[in-house]
This record gives sequence, structure tokens and C-alpha cells, in this order.
Amino acid sequence: MNITEEELIQRIKAGNKEALTILYDRFCRKLLVFSYNLLKDRELCEEIVQDVFIDFWRRRSELQIKVSLQSYLYASVRYKIFAEFRREKAIRVELYDDINGRMQYSTPETRMIHEELEEQVKLIIERLPDKCKLVYTMSRNEGLSHKEIAELLAISTRTVETHISNALKVLRDSLGHALTIEFILYLLH
Repeated sequence: MNITEEELIQRIKAGNKEALTILYDRFCRKLLVFSYNLLKDRELCEEIVQDVFIDFWRRRSELQIKVSLQSYLYASVRYKIFAEFRREKAIRVELYDDINGRMQYSTPETRMIHEELEEQVKLIIERLPDKCKLVYTMSRNEGLSHKEIAELLAISTRTVETHISNALKVLRDSLGHALTIEFILYLLH
């Protein structure tokens, strides 16, 4: 059955379990491979991917997907993987080494998804108010501290923090909370 992402999302929001099955069939294997490239634990990967689909179903009525469905699902898996790293910090510390590199480029699909998300972030940043955009760019792209930005722009450090918080809120609201982990990677990049 050839159904568009928009139709699929609408059917899922309406409670159509067959649409969820179609979604699962389209993406489950890819998400398993992606997560295995990061975790190297098949059982855990299966559990994470299952959780993503269960969460997707449970939250279906409130879904607001602003990127491709594929990007949304990959980001959801990344979020769950990072939650696992936080939960199992001592055991999985070696897996965290170079996670950003492995996450971005574990497959050609993940590279494409990462690039799509970076482009979305750039577009959202461009729409920020001028001062907010400037402060955010100075912080994230130029690596300046809050104090350095405050001195250069003759504003308080509290104002710098407010601009950055506002920018991050706009990013989160625009791309959805499931993509929060992608922001973290983008901001650390």
C-alpha cells in the first residue's frame, strides 16, 4: 500500500492501527540498524525501537511533526539512546566516545537526516529577532561565553542568557520535543 507520510500521520492520529502497522513496517528495520550501530546490543535496540512506536501511538493525538516522519523517528530513537546512556552511565561510558560522529554518519540515511535537521535549524535561526539571532550565533557558532557576549554587545549576562533561552525555546517548539537531542548535538557541534 503506497500512502504518503501526511496521510499516514492523519490515519494514526485518528486511531487507525493498520496505519501504525504500515509505519512500523516502513521504519522498524532501519531504526534497529541505526540503534545497533550506536549501542551494539540487539535486545536493548529492539526495546528502544518498540518504545518509540509505543510512545508514538500513545501520543498520536498530540503529534506535531515539523520534519519528515523519518527524521522524527530517528530523532526519537536518538533521544531514547541518550536516555539509556544517562541511565547506564557507568556501564556504557565507552560507547559514548565519539557518539556524535557515529550518530551522524552511521549510515547514508542518518547523514541525510542530520543534514536535513541542520538545515531546519538554520532556517529557524534566521527567523529569530535580530538581537536574539546575534546572541545565539555568537554563543553557538563563535563559541563566546555569556560574559564575552555581554561585554561586546554592552548588555547584561542575564540578557544574554534570556536571548539564548528564547532561541532554544523557539527551536524546540518549531521542531518538536522529540528532536531535543538533535539540538544538543547541533549545539555541541
